[in-house]
Parts: sequence; structure tokens; C-alpha cells
Amino acid sequence: MSRVDEIKNLVEEVSDEMEKFYEKGNKAAGTRARKGLQSLKKLAQEIRLEIQDIKNKG
Repeated sequence: MSRVDEIKNLVEEVSDEMEKFYEKGNKAAGTRARKGLQSLKKLAQEIRLEIQDIKNKG
């Protein structure tokens, strides 16, 4: 799976949970959304470092 696909899948999952939280008032979905957003932040940082390493080597 490419990095782009990883980001897309994670955004879709978080989007679903956020919709459940905001539209339906599901508090557990809010917790899952926060966890997903943290994972997205972590993945973004990993990708940023990966890009920087590739850029500096090339």
C-alpha cells in the first residue's frame, strides 16, 4: 500500500467517525475520531521525515 493510500484510508475512517459524533451525538465515535486524528498526525510526520531523507540523499 502506498503512503497516499494510507492517508486516504485513514481520512475516510476518521471522517466516518466524525460524522457519527457530530451528526448522531455518538460520544464513543468522538473518542475514535480523536484517536484516528492522532494516527493521521503521526503518519504525516513519518512521511515528512521520509521525504526529507529522500530529498537530502538525492
